[in-house]
Amino acid sequence: MTVEVALQSYLTMPHVERGMVVGLFGGSFNPPHDGHRLVAEIALKQLRLDQLWWMVTPGNPLKSRSILLPLEERIRLSEELTRNRRIRVTAFEERLQTGFTAQTIDHVLSRNPGVHFVWIMGADSLKTFHRWQRWRHIAASLPIAVIDRPGATLSFLSSPAARALSHSRIDESDAGILAHRTPPRWTFIHGPRSSLSSTAIRQGTPGN
Repeated sequence: MTVEVALQSYLTMPHVERGMVVGLFGGSFNPPHDGHRLVAEIALKQLRLDQLWWMVTPGNPLKSRSILLPLEERIRLSEELTRNRRIRVTAFEERLQTGFTAQTIDHVLSRNPGVHFVWIMGADSLKTFHRWQRWRHIAASLPIAVIDRPGATLSFLSSPAARALSHSRIDESDAGILAHRTPPRWTFIHGPRSSLSSTAIRQGTPGN
């Protein structure tokens, strides 16, 4: 099977059924590592997900594309890393050519009525969430689960977006019903943390 044919198979959204609970975990995964896998596994368990879409994005508007591994390579590495049958590696954003998370979410929700989606992000992303295009629209569109990452947890929770959405936060003990809550709703989930980062791996220093 050629690389081109292999890539084509990832450019369609995974199949879901009405009533399912699905986590959306997007990133450049450049490269993917055990820290990403840990976030996905915690989300699967704590949010009681039927599926988690591991969405390998064409690129991050807030980051340079000059250091990006080819999309096919990032997909291959993600597949090798993720062994849970409920994790679906996908790159459908490449076909959509949306560029921004808000557009992707709008498209996903319009195509999958009756499915309960949750956006999943690491706490390091919460720190810069207020810089994302239409971030308030994202928060109003679907519940958000923030998974703790190494660093100063209190600084993540005092970020501009976290402060702006403080009235919408629910306790992590209710994470299992987050997908069924009307947005804006979000929770911060504590748990095991990995010190790995894609930037450090690219620089040859995987630990913090």
